Amino acid sequence: MTRPVIVEGVGLHTGAWARVELLASKGPVRLRANGVEAGLEKLVVASTARATTVQGRGGLLRVRTVEHMLAALAGLGVHEGVTIAIAGSEMPLLDGGAAAWCDAVKRLGLIGGKSKLRVARKATTQVGLSRYEWSPAKAIEVEVRLELDDARIAPHARWSGDPEDFHVRIAPARTFAFAHEVDELFRRGLARHVNPESVVLIAPEAIYHAGRPFSPDEPARHKLLDLLGDIYLCGGPPLGRLRVIRPGHAANARAFAQARSEAVLVTVQ
Repeated sequence: MTRPVIVEGVGLHTGAWARVELLASKGPVRLRANGVEAGLEKLVVASTARATTVQGRGGLLRVRTVEHMLAALAGLGVHEGVTIAIAGSEMPLLDGGAAAWCDAVKRLGLIGGKSKLRVARKATTQVGLSRYEWSPAKAIEVEVRLELDDARIAPHARWSGDPEDFHVRIAPARTFAFAHEVDELFRRGLARHVNPESVVLIAPEAIYHAGRPFSPDEPARHKLLDLLGDIYLCGGPPLGRLRVIRPGHAANARAFAQARSEAVLVTVQ
């Protein structure tokens, strides 16, 4: 039997220490917290306030900031065979992206598979200022476009479904924030215990970062990463083309729910 892979660290928003065990298991991906366990398909999005929070079993199971961990599973094509058990209320931030999660998942030796989610027809889903363009295709194609009035930031990022490309190029993209947001975050008690190497701060006078070099397309790559983590809750990424303008957690959740209700996104056996 494969030994559990242990991941530990501090949450982005709560600042609380969390210990996560990734365990090889039979069947669908499952999440366990507070002694309660549920399959991924039984979880619902409970909050999208600067992160994606999921809950299940009538709220007995509730975990915050799951998108980076789920993005690793999505990018590596892991759709079964793992249970994620967390002691804590928020997934640890780790490197600020999904690369550390990819490393952990790979240590389980799981074999990736194909998503059962498909884009069934061409459609556009509009959620406020966010736009989701869907079309059928024979491969996974995901693209995001940011609308930032900042010449220092490259607005596009794209991924074509290759697991290794996700791990090497997309997963290292760090969480980012704008300087004008920081005071409000602190007033709300958020982001007080962040490792400077795990985040990028975009200010008018400079782009602040530590550790790894900053690339102009890193914010767009991180938004793509978040998008993959959010759509993994629906069983994605889907086979097909998805182009998103101005993605965000709240818009993602609403757009994916609408696309499923309108049979734009379908699950095949």
